Amino acid sequence: QVRLVESGGGSVQAGGSLRLSCAGSGYTSRRRCMGWFRQAPGKEREGVASIDSAGNSDYADSVKGRFAISKDAAENTLYLEMNTLKPGDTAMYYCATTDLLIGPCPSDLVPRYNYRGQGTQVTVSS
Repeated sequence: QVRLVESGGGSVQAGGSLRLSCAGSGYTSRRRCMGWFRQAPGKEREGVASIDSAGNSDYADSVKGRFAISKDAAENTLYLEMNTLKPGDTAMYYCATTDLLIGPCPSDLVPRYNYRGQGTQVTVSS
């Protein structure tokens, strides 16, 4: 059973930074897509960033140049470095993964991945 646990969310002022982490376990294959999506109250889920087994990444236009996705060598932990945060980035952020898709891994598909964590809240104040 795949299990994902996010951490690192919090409250920050506009222009600040946060680093989200996602500890994963129960993987049966290293060939997978992993990523982050977010959902703000009253809004649809938005794929933020994704990464495939080869380390190729993709980002939503809204976060390009500000966010960076990465994973550790053992691929058990996924990260999202968020810089120059804006109030519009306020949302619940979820880590997600799937082994039904191994690459390429478009970021807009992340909300459809079949495994996700419980989420971590990010609040950016102006």
